[in-house]
Amino acid sequence: MGLNDPQWGNKNSGGPPDLEAVLRDLNKKVAALFGGKGGGTGNSGGGGAPWNFSGGIGLIVAVIALIWVASGFYIVDASQRGVVLRFGKYIEATQAGPRWHLPFPIESVEVVSLSQVRTVEVGYRDHVKNKMLKESLMLTDDENIIDIQFAVQYFLKDPADYLFNNRAPDENVRQAAETAIREIVGKNKMDFVLYEGREQVAAATTKLIQEILDRYKSGILVSKVTMQNAQPPEQVQAAFDDAVKAGQDRERQKNEGQAYANDVVPKAKGAAARLMQEAEGYRQRVVANAEGDASRFKQVLVEYEKAPVVTRERMYIDAMQQILSSSSKVMVDQKGGNSLLYLPLDKLIQSTNPGLPEITTAAGRSANNAEQVAPQPAALNEPATPIVREALRGRDREARP
Repeated sequence: MGLNDPQWGNKNSGGPPDLEAVLRDLNKKVAALFGGKGGGTGNSGGGGAPWNFSGGIGLIVAVIALIWVASGFYIVDASQRGVVLRFGKYIEATQAGPRWHLPFPIESVEVVSLSQVRTVEVGYRDHVKNKMLKESLMLTDDENIIDIQFAVQYFLKDPADYLFNNRAPDENVRQAAETAIREIVGKNKMDFVLYEGREQVAAATTKLIQEILDRYKSGILVSKVTMQNAQPPEQVQAAFDDAVKAGQDRERQKNEGQAYANDVVPKAKGAAARLMQEAEGYRQRVVANAEGDASRFKQVLVEYEKAPVVTRERMYIDAMQQILSSSSKVMVDQKGGNSLLYLPLDKLIQSTNPGLPEITTAAGRSANNAEQVAPQPAALNEPATPIVREALRGRDREARP
């Protein structure tokens, strides 16, 4: 029945429920639930109803208080830290394990992971093709514009500083990273940033980001800066590629020239050293021969002064021996000889031409055969060996009277 019903308050309608009766029924139900005995209705049964009512309310309050106290228990993992706040003010950072704090609204706790690797992206979002040109375009030391996208990975080292010293710590990391990379890029050449110096740029950026965050007391430790992409702007990419190819051709030609120089210069130095050594050897040989000739002349002079005639004869014989040793003439004494003439042509040919096969002659050949062999120009025009000369000299001495 609604409150605006005209029948409200009449006896036949039943009227609104009595609050005291509702509480009494509730008290009976609670007492029955916990094993108590409910009192009678009205004022009968003495003061049982008020007692049961106050006892049930106390029990409810006790249960609620127990639940409220139990809500203060929490567990912190080994890789986490619990930050306890009392009326919003930082109190302490709890270590791993089961912990308890004064329940809400007196104290609250925020569990922060220290091992979780967090990442912020600079110059792009989610993918390198989704570029943020406002962040990625930078100016180098040689006044060239480059487009850089990189990611910063970090984790927490002080959860209290991370939560309370900065309003937006992740955004602070992004701004610090952008500031650091612009400073590093602005101090280096474009080729260094794009090619050979990418690792150095990343390392220097990591160090500078950490210094900035430490000044902010952000409680963040930067672990790594990863260069995702570094290139000239798309508008000048074709011209830049041509310049890179020209530089590569220049380096290739320089390397080829250096290789040619490395091949030619050592050979020239070796040839020069060989000529110098040959010249030095020739000089030493000439000097030694001159000194030897001078020493021999002095010795001959001493002997000549002792016996001039004998020395002249000896010098004449030595000179003739030296001259005739290179001559191809054969001198034969016909006065005391016989009609049989024997010339050792095979030995003469072998001595003058060692590569020719040996020519054998019979011991009993006649003079006609000897005369047929004798006119060969190859044997008569070549010099005789010393053994043959000695044999001829001995035969010449025997033929003399």
